[in-house]
Amino acid sequence: MLDAFQSHLVTKNLLNHQSTYLLACSGGMDSMCLGNLLIRLGITFQVVHINFQLRGLESEGDQEFIQSWAKELEIPIHIKRADTKDFAQQKGISIQMAAREIRYAFFEEIRSQHQLDGIILAHHEDDQLETIFLNLLRGTGIEGVYGMADRKGWLIRPLLPFSRAEIHEYMRTNQLTWREDSSNEKSDYKRNNLRINGLPAIYGLEPDARKNLITSFQRLKDTGRAFTGLFENWKKTNIREDSGYQFLPFSAIQSQPGASTLLYFWLRPYGFNSDQAQSIAEGLVKPKIGATFKSANYLIHFDREELVLSKITEEFSPIVISEEEEQKLILPEGEYQLTIRDFNKELDKNPLHAQLDASRLKFPLEIRTWQEGDKFIPLGMNTSKKISDFLIDIKIPLAKKQDIKVLVSGKEIAWVVGLRIADWAKCTPATQRILYFKKI
Repeated sequence: MLDAFQSHLVTKNLLNHQSTYLLACSGGMDSMCLGNLLIRLGITFQVVHINFQLRGLESEGDQEFIQSWAKELEIPIHIKRADTKDFAQQKGISIQMAAREIRYAFFEEIRSQHQLDGIILAHHEDDQLETIFLNLLRGTGIEGVYGMADRKGWLIRPLLPFSRAEIHEYMRTNQLTWREDSSNEKSDYKRNNLRINGLPAIYGLEPDARKNLITSFQRLKDTGRAFTGLFENWKKTNIREDSGYQFLPFSAIQSQPGASTLLYFWLRPYGFNSDQAQSIAEGLVKPKIGATFKSANYLIHFDREELVLSKITEEFSPIVISEEEEQKLILPEGEYQLTIRDFNKELDKNPLHAQLDASRLKFPLEIRTWQEGDKFIPLGMNTSKKISDFLIDIKIPLAKKQDIKVLVSGKEIAWVVGLRIADWAKCTPATQRILYFKKI
């Protein structure tokens, strides 16, 4: 096993002799095997052990065992005694989840404090299979069969290609000792139940069941990687981004095989789940304009011919603008410089900016979100138009409408911010002074 382990390290470029690592060591067979392999290969490491105080004298014995082993080999060791039950109660989470949070937080604390080059974990092939089957039982997509990675961030798992049986044989052959965790024999926990009862039953169905499962999962993992590459190309080709919004034409997804999966991969970074992706895909058969799906922080809208992804905006509090010669206006969509100045007869035609005849305005002005029923007279017209109709005319996406704001003078709208000023507020040859909004 030593030769195979060394070959694996070289092939995957997992560990090197110029670095110092942190070995997570419970005192069990797996971590003690890994510690011995590292020592024989001359890999420098420190040890970290957490006493979760869940098994009484047994937990104390594990700690003493690890401390004695590290002291004998002159390996620096870091110990944490954790009140796991109290932590779980405070957080309102399970004991297993509490232990996980405590574990990884302390590992990272020690790694960072001592500037170590990685955290080495003793997960092996059996752990990998258990993880994949647990993912399948919970309900998962193709990434659920990836299991644990050899390396993820600072976490390194060099034993993944090796089975529990191989590790046990290595320990027996080399007459190495370890601590047994009695809780591993209890089938109360789902993982233990799967390991003790579920997987042996599956392995017993075919002579090569275990080997075939590992091969199948590797092929599915490779398929997943291929899909990820194809998805990124599809996304780059079909999804347009503009001013914080993303747009996907119906035509780019309606006829695509696996539309719900494409939608899920697009939307999951924004908090949408696979069930929502499936519902959106079903909705594309006969799109209902205005239909909306929400995650914690984002909206997906069915617009006229496309899906529009946008962030959920916080409620906007109206801003009052006094009659000052120079000031700044900060809006969610950007910052404006406001000046009241003499009109030099040069018009700024940038739609993001506005030049208004100051003599026609009634201060203080107000900027607020537009409301149903709001009307204004668009520049170049002599009759009023509802803001809602105006936004439809200029094809503002439904999702973006929630962010549109108006500048109000008295009871009249002088400017649909960033889009169009009102005709009555425009500059004319008779204009002497202007209120100038310039986005900066």
